[in-house]
Amino acid sequence: MTADPGARHGAPPSRDRTDRWRQVAHAAGLLDADGSVRPTIFAEMSALATQTGALNLGQGFPDVDGPASVARAAAQAIADGANQYPPGSGIPALREAIAAHQHRRYGLVVDPGSEVLVTAGATEALAAAVLALAGPGDEVLTLEPFYDAYAAVIALAGATHTTAGLRAAPDGFRLDVEALTAAFTPRTRLVLLNTPHNPTGAVLTREELAVVAELATRYDALVVTDEVYEHLVLDADRTHVPIATLPGMAQRTLTVSSAGKTFSFTGWKIGWVCGPAHLVDAVRTVKQFLTYVSGAPFQPAVAFALQDEDVAAWVDSLVASLAHRRDLLCEGLRAAGFTVARPQGTYFVLADATALGFDDGARLCRELPARAGVVGVPVSAFTHPGSAVDDALRPWVRFTFVKREDVLVEAVARLQQLRG
Repeated sequence: MTADPGARHGAPPSRDRTDRWRQVAHAAGLLDADGSVRPTIFAEMSALATQTGALNLGQGFPDVDGPASVARAAAQAIADGANQYPPGSGIPALREAIAAHQHRRYGLVVDPGSEVLVTAGATEALAAAVLALAGPGDEVLTLEPFYDAYAAVIALAGATHTTAGLRAAPDGFRLDVEALTAAFTPRTRLVLLNTPHNPTGAVLTREELAVVAELATRYDALVVTDEVYEHLVLDADRTHVPIATLPGMAQRTLTVSSAGKTFSFTGWKIGWVCGPAHLVDAVRTVKQFLTYVSGAPFQPAVAFALQDEDVAAWVDSLVASLAHRRDLLCEGLRAAGFTVARPQGTYFVLADATALGFDDGARLCRELPARAGVVGVPVSAFTHPGSAVDDALRPWVRFTFVKREDVLVEAVARLQQLRG
């Protein structure tokens, strides 16, 4: 008698079960029309840069490392034996340094024992927060355009992603108060805020944040605020204002940041979340089953970086350098025929290619390596397909200026070919 393979190995799982990932991928906008999973635009553009030898102004990571003293602190931590699991919430020295930073910079008082959690970068902090605090039937509201990971984690949580569009203005992108007000509903559970904002480079003003705070309070929504670019504000007349500093907001806000952008060590993946103990506990509950812990020798190095005066001076010099490189790239893009929205912070500038005869930024980005030897990322990677913002920003491209000045000078020279 021949054994039934189905009986021996068990019946295959139903398609409904195995297709759960497709539902998530579809909600996150990661599927092509034929149902296949497309690579992220970042992977596609970086691969195109490698294939063609084009200058990669698509992905936002520095091509120069951060302070040597911080790298030495990490190496010393390895030599000193910080190579096993750290405490689940992060080593005490780092949690204390984060709490001291919040108080010194912003006047926020957080308990390092119960109100600070160290994570595997800001991305894990954001993912754990959304998974902990939102689910089916809830809405998570973001600005649009939005960092692409937001859509993915909201889909993973089974929540509904709603958006409020930013609008292009002479001084860069600004909050559209009417759109934001219309986006709030009784189902709005979380506001996933980002300032300084990727990809637009907008730094929300206190007045703009006050509108967010009033609406969040009115609808009893929690705020998760992504502040990874908090130190990279490039104009003297702009200041980063954490929404947790506004009246009544500390008790409904989780503040997320990380060391990667501030200190130019993006591969270390040391992030953190601060806020009320009961909300941090909820995030910790999820986080412990994601990475559990990470970055043991990097944690003491980041604790050192957050408190060292010479490192603080290095960050100031980085900001001045980034402001110069931003202006260099903006001027070069304008000279090449783009319309540019000058960013106030972050690593990125958005440029409209309409005047160059392009109404599709994705098509332009796929042609740019051959046309000019430069890679960018279409802003459509940061929008909901078919939304009003997606339509308005379809011709726009994001470029990064967190590259060496000589790379940017060469990129600007190459982009002039678009004029022809």
